[in-house]
Amino acid sequence: QVQLVQSGGGSVQTGGSHSLSCVASGQTVGFSRMGWFRQAPGKEREFVSSIRWSGGPTDYADSVKGRFTLSRDNAEYAVYLQMQNLKAEDTAIYYCTALTSTGYEYEGQGTQVTVSS
Repeated sequence: QVQLVQSGGGSVQTGGSHSLSCVASGQTVGFSRMGWFRQAPGKEREFVSSIRWSGGPTDYADSVKGRFTLSRDNAEYAVYLQMQNLKAEDTAIYYCTALTSTGYEYEGQGTQVTVSS
């Protein structure tokens, strides 16, 4: 069984920085991609960023490009989302996801990030 454990949620002021972590445990062999989605109140789930475990470029949503950085730990299935210059519209519940080579997607428990002035 796979578990994605997230940490790092909280409140931050507009223009500030914050980071999120996600560590996978269990049967993690076969992950092809890990990343983050988010969902703001009253809005649909939105892609934020993802990284291929085999290498290649990291993908970012246009709304976060240049402000967010996704990194990974090669020693374990873990990803970290560094967020800078945060805006009110970044307020959302952030979900870590892991995609297997067979197309099954696991999701973390969700972490609230609130950006306010």
